[in-house]
Parts: sequence; C-alpha cells; structure tokens
Amino acid sequence: MPFEALLATCLAYVALMFGVAYAADRAAARGHVRWLDHPLVYTLSLSVYCSAWTFYGAVGYASRSGLEFATIYLGPTLVFTAAWWGLRRLVRVARMHHVTSVADLISARFGKSNRLAAIVTLIAVIASTPYIALQLQSVRLSFEVFATNAPNGPDTGAMGGTALWVAAGLALFTILFGTRNLAADERHHGVVTAIALEAVVKLLAFVALGVFVVWGLADGPGDMLDRIARTAADPAVAEGWLLKPDRWTALILVSAAAILTLPRMFQVMVVEAADEERLHVAGWAFPAYLFIMSLFVLPIAVMGRELLPAGSDPDLYVLTLPAAAGQDMLALLVFLGGFSAATSMVVMCAIAVATMVSNHWLVPAWLALRRIPAPDETDDLRGFVLNARRMAILAVVAAGWVYHEASGGAAALAAMGLVAFTGMAQVLPAMLGGLLWRGANRKGAYAGIGSGLVLWMALIFLPSIGVGGDLPVPAGVDPWTAAVALSLSLNTLAFVGMSIFGFPDPVERLQGLSFVSAVEPIRHSRMLRADDRAEPLLAMARRVWGPDAALRYFQAEARAQGKTGYLPDLTPRFLTRLERRLAGSIGSATAHAMIDRVAGGVALTVADLLQVADEAQRAKEETQRLEAAQAELTRTARQLRQANDKLTALSVQKDAFLGQISHELRTPMTSVRAFSEILKDPTLTPEERGRFAGIIHDEAGRLTRLLDDLLDLSVLESGRAQLTVTVANLHDLIGRALTAASATRPERGFLIDRDLPAEHLGVITDADRLLQVLINVISNARKYCDAAHPVLIIRVRRPESGGAIIDIVDNGSGIDSGRQSLIFEKFARLNDPARAGGAGLGLAICREIMLTLGGEISYLPGQGGAAFRIQLPARPPSGSLPD
Repeated sequence: MPFEALLATCLAYVALMFGVAYAADRAAARGHVRWLDHPLVYTLSLSVYCSAWTFYGAVGYASRSGLEFATIYLGPTLVFTAAWWGLRRLVRVARMHHVTSVADLISARFGKSNRLAAIVTLIAVIASTPYIALQLQSVRLSFEVFATNAPNGPDTGAMGGTALWVAAGLALFTILFGTRNLAADERHHGVVTAIALEAVVKLLAFVALGVFVVWGLADGPGDMLDRIARTAADPAVAEGWLLKPDRWTALILVSAAAILTLPRMFQVMVVEAADEERLHVAGWAFPAYLFIMSLFVLPIAVMGRELLPAGSDPDLYVLTLPAAAGQDMLALLVFLGGFSAATSMVVMCAIAVATMVSNHWLVPAWLALRRIPAPDETDDLRGFVLNARRMAILAVVAAGWVYHEASGGAAALAAMGLVAFTGMAQVLPAMLGGLLWRGANRKGAYAGIGSGLVLWMALIFLPSIGVGGDLPVPAGVDPWTAAVALSLSLNTLAFVGMSIFGFPDPVERLQGLSFVSAVEPIRHSRMLRADDRAEPLLAMARRVWGPDAALRYFQAEARAQGKTGYLPDLTPRFLTRLERRLAGSIGSATAHAMIDRVAGGVALTVADLLQVADEAQRAKEETQRLEAAQAELTRTARQLRQANDKLTALSVQKDAFLGQISHELRTPMTSVRAFSEILKDPTLTPEERGRFAGIIHDEAGRLTRLLDDLLDLSVLESGRAQLTVTVANLHDLIGRALTAASATRPERGFLIDRDLPAEHLGVITDADRLLQVLINVISNARKYCDAAHPVLIIRVRRPESGGAIIDIVDNGSGIDSGRQSLIFEKFARLNDPARAGGAGLGLAICREIMLTLGGEISYLPGQGGAAFRIQLPARPPSGSLPD
C-alpha cells in the first residue's frame, strides 16, 4: 500500500475520533447521556488496558515465552471475576470521597496527606514515561513497515518525525477533551466514547487477523494445534516456552495489581464510572474481551515464526504477516487496531497522570507560595488549575517522546510494560490495606510505598534501562521474579509493621472508618468556631468553581438547613460536603488544606476521636432508619428559630419605624403650619414671603414623597399594581438611573465600572418600575459605601433561561451578615436614621416591584462590598398585566 494512502487513512481515522469525542461532549452537555452511560461503553473503555504493548508485544512475548503471555490477561480476569464485589466497593468509596486519581485515593485514606500523594505521583510519572515512549515507538515502527520495502530493517531516518507528530496530536486531543471541566472527578464523555470506539476497532482488527491466520494461512484449528505442538517441541524454543510456576505467579500478581493501580485503569474504571452498577456487566464482559484478544495470540506467533524470514521482529508479526501475504486491506485494519491501542493508552494515561501532577505537585506548590486572598480579591484559582493540567499533559506526553528519542528504540524499551506494572504495584499494599484495615495509618503507608519505590528503582527500573545490574540470585531463580517478590514483600512488611507500632491521627481515624465501612465521612466539630467564616469559604469556593456555581451551591446548602440567603451554618456535615466537592476539582489533600486555612479550627483529643468513632459505628447500624425524620425535624426547628428571630428583630424595627414615620410626618407638617401662620403677617416683605412660601413648598413635597412611598408599597403588597409593559434597553435604563442617583452625595467622586457592550440587552418589562429599582439600589450604594475611593461595578448578562441578570456591587464594607436577611423588610434600616435620611422603605418597595415583575432582588454575600442582584424573567407574569 502506498505510504500516502496510509497517511490519509490515518488522518481520516484521527478526524473520526475527534468528531466522535466532540459529538459525545455535545450530547453530554445537552443532557443526552443515556447511551453514553450504557454499561457496554464503560466496559469497552476498560480495554485501554490493552495498549500497543499488548496488541503488538503479546505476540512477541508468546513467540519467546509460549503461554506465559497469558498471565497479563489472567490477572485482570481474576480481579473482575473473583473480586468484582471489591471493585464495586472501591468505586463506591472513591465516588463518595470525590477521588480524582489513585494518588488522591491514597491521600484521602491516610489523613489527606499531600506528601504521600506526591510520592505516588512520582511513581506514576516514572513508570508512565517509558510506557508512553513504548506506544510512540510502536506507532513509529508500524508506520515504517508500510513506508519501506524492508520490514526487518526500516529506514528510520525517513520517519524520524512520526513519533513527534503523534505525540503532538495526542496532546492536543487530550487537552481539548480532557480539560474541559475543572472537576477532575467528572466524567470525560468525549474521551471515553472515543476510546470505546477504538476498543471495537482493535478487537475487530485482531480477530480478523486471527481468523486469517487460522483459516487462511493454516488449514483450520486442527492444523493450527499441530503447528503449535511442533513449535513447542523444537529445541530452539522449548527452554523459553517452559512453564515456570514462580514467574507465572509473579506475573499474574503484577498484572492483577496493574488493573487496580495503573493511572489510566483507575481513571476509566473508577473515576469515569457513573456508579458501581457498571461493574455488573463489566464483571463478565471485560474478561470476555480479554479472552477474545488473547485467543489468537499464540497462533499468530507460531505462524510468524514459520512463514517470516529468520530475524524478523516478533513484536511486528501482526503487521508483517498480512503484508507478506499481500493482504493490504487486512494489514491496514491491523495497523488501525494497533494505532488505536497506542493512542487510547496515551490519552487516558496523560489525563490521569496530569491530574495527579496538577493536584499534588503544581497546585499545592502554588498555594504554598501565596497568602490567602481577601474575600473581595478575584484570585482565579480555577484558571490556574485548568492551565496546570494542560501544562502537565504537555509535559507528560513530551517526556514520553524525549524518552523515546533518547532510547533510540533500544531493545530495553520492549520490557517497559512490565516495568510500569511493577512500579505501580508498589501502591497496592497501601491501597488494599487502606480499604480493608482500619488500623492502617500514614506512617505505614509512607514506609511501605517509600521502601517499595526505592527497591523498584534499584532492582527493576534502573536495570531495565542499562543502569546497574540484576539482583544476584541462586541458579535457576528468575532475577525479575525475585526482584518483584522482594520489593512487594518488604513493602508490605514495612506498611504493616509501621501501622501496628504507629497510631493514626484523628483525621486518619475518621477517614479509615469511612473507607473500611464504606459509610459517609463524619467530621467532628473541630471547624466549628464562634466567628462566622461562611463568607470567606464562599469567597474561596468562588475562586475554584466560579461565582455563579459557588453561589448556587452555598444557597442550596443554606436551603437544606432551612435558611434563606446564601450563607449556611458551618455545621460538620456542610464542611464535610464542601470539602468533598472541592476535592473533585483540586484533590482531597489540597481541598482539606484550603478549608483548614480558611475555616481554621482546633485539634481533636483522643477522647473526641474515640467518641466520634463510636458514634459513627452506631450510625452505620441505626442512622439510616432515623436520618430522614431527624433531618426534617432539624430543618423545621431551624426554620422556626429563624422565623422567630426575624419576627423579634422586625418588632424592634417596627417600633423604630413607627417612631421615624411619626417624626417624618410631623416635621414637614409642623413646618407647613408654622410658616403658613407667618405668611398671614401683613408686614412681611415680598422677599420674605417668597422665601417662606418656598419652604412650605419643599416641606409639602417631602411629605408627598413619603405618602407616595407608603401608598406605593401598599398597592404593590396588595397585588393591585398595574404594569406598563414595553421593550426596554438595559443600557439606557442604567444610564438614566446613574444620572438620577448622582444627586445622592454628589460631593463624592464615584468610579463607575460598566461593561457597556454587554448592557445592550432588550428586556420586556415595565421600564419605569425597573428604573425605580435601579435608582434606589444605586442611590443606596452612593449613600452607604464607606470606601476611601468608592467604586461601583455594574454587570449585565443574559442567563440561559432568558431575561436578564444585573449585578450592582460597591467596594465598601458591605452589610453585616446578621442583618442581610432583614434588609428587604419594610421595618428594617440599613443604617442609622440620621445617616439614611429617609423612612427606609426603598428596598422593601424594590422587593415588591421585582415580585410584581416576576423577578427577584437579592443580596449577594462574599463579593467584598454591598452587592445586589436583580433578576428579570423573559417577560412579566400574565397575572400582573393590565386587562
């Protein structure tokens, strides 16, 4: 096949993958996830385990070692068939804690230690870099088979840039579809769907090749079995094909560990799982997939040894066999299968490892170098985290390419699959111990993973790249098997020993109870303080999720507590839920550290710890029956307390209001009466008469305005207000409101910050009523803002539901949190009456106007100063329109 045709086919295939990922992401954004959530898609995505090392290398492995290749399939098969209940529990616990990676799981279990997560991340980076290089190497070699007429000795110079272009394309694909959302524990529908399609392609390709080999090159299964028997009896291969029980055991153990600990497998199996029920189908379907992928490995290896020239690369038998037989279309399909195997592995590995690097290296380092921003500072942590992940993806893929170039395609590269497996297997004792043993602690995890890392580096990784030598062992003992046994044994002994002689801290005990018992984590009152830290927590959440998402979350939590507004009480349940939600974006350790820095707190005592552990154990047995009723009673009691407090405050405000109204009515009436008496004096000069008449006119106007406010409020509250609905431009209304409100404290220089293009929104509403609201809010800002250099920020946008949202924010000290729930009541005052200079009905009238218009006006906490949000519907409700 011409190389140009191969390249065009490859580009078309890549474009197809981009299109599938884009379509799946669009469907997920529109809520059409039913087919994306199908268990079959989840099962096919698990096939990312079958990388290019499996697709190409399994045949080469079988050619050298006979049936030993089957161990890389037997390990995962045993895990999914014999321990699917354990996998379900792993998925349940991980989703309960919003775990984002295998490093995050270890960190969350052992006291949310970021240092421990950083060590696991280091192992993942070291193990994944040469493995990614292996995928790039396989793609380059497969291109060279088609690009030259000498498959055994390709011209590497002509294809020197293939690996670079493949790495660049995969990095671009991963960034586009793997970093669309901040929450790393959210599912990547586009990537997963594309990988599921690639799983079908590589399965079809391998099966098609196997069928061709068994029924095309051989005379059926019987003939194929005879050929395998003859090959096994050949003295040249008999020793390599000899069954070695110790090595088989080590290989099955390592491959079983890999299915749990490899970053890409943890990503697709745990993080991308919609729920644990996916494993009902995957428990049998994924082993079936592995069986089909392994069924034709040995026949292809045997036929390649028989038909291809001596010295042919066994890892490329899958390509060179159909090419040598003149089956160009079959060779092209096999090429696409191998290309799919390599690219899917690189994409998922890059997403998983980059998330770990970002959450456990880059973000903690960035936070450690910065102070905690004030609530009014716009510190965009969200943008930093996303950019950190993108840079990490580039770095991970680039490191694989650099390793590929530095290795020069050395023979040592073919062994890196097992090297990566054994590296990540060092995490297994801490993972299993953390899920099954409450006594496991952080010191044990440090000792186990640390010793495993050192031994793996010295005995397996460095010898694989030609540094150092193999472990000296007695004759007849396989050095690799001995190294695996020694590293995992000492790892496990160190983990168990340090856990037995150590004592976990309070957070570890709580996390251990949650992980081992698979129950919701319970946080003690260590973060409950007398001072109110809800607003700084809201400000922190805004920097991670963005303003609207943070406000929605805090408002929902406040509503669940039976409160109005945006600030919930800092209950243990709320703090736990907030930390877990943040963990889905920045990892458990970083989320824990950020909340501790913002919310503060005191340490737990051992007595507190034991008490909480006992309560949690009882909760596992009894709380399910009582939780719903208790939550309802709690919400009702909170609502009653809040209503009682509000009525008490309003009663006090009402007395003050009536006194103020009496004063506001009496003062102008007294002036009118007094100066009217004076006007009766015939001796007054014209100038004096005119001045006194002017005073009477001003006082009468003041009295009229007060009466108008009272009547206006009465009409609005009774629902008898009639609207004049027209189409209005918000830019014009805001401009008129600013002009009208400029008379309030005109001596102060206010800086007005507006986004003029965004303000040009048309709305269907009563323009005069809306103008009245805008004037009142802006006038209040000019009246009460106490900043030395006052700034008024006005932002307008149109939400997806239609209508408009207007945010008006100043940079003053804002409104005290204890008074925020009262500011829209007609008996409440923002400040002292002397400073207010009015009856205090303005915000109450604004609230009634917005209700009549079908919208809402609310106070936004956590914005730095006084902040009001005016929400308009697409059009006023029909009941408020004139007949």
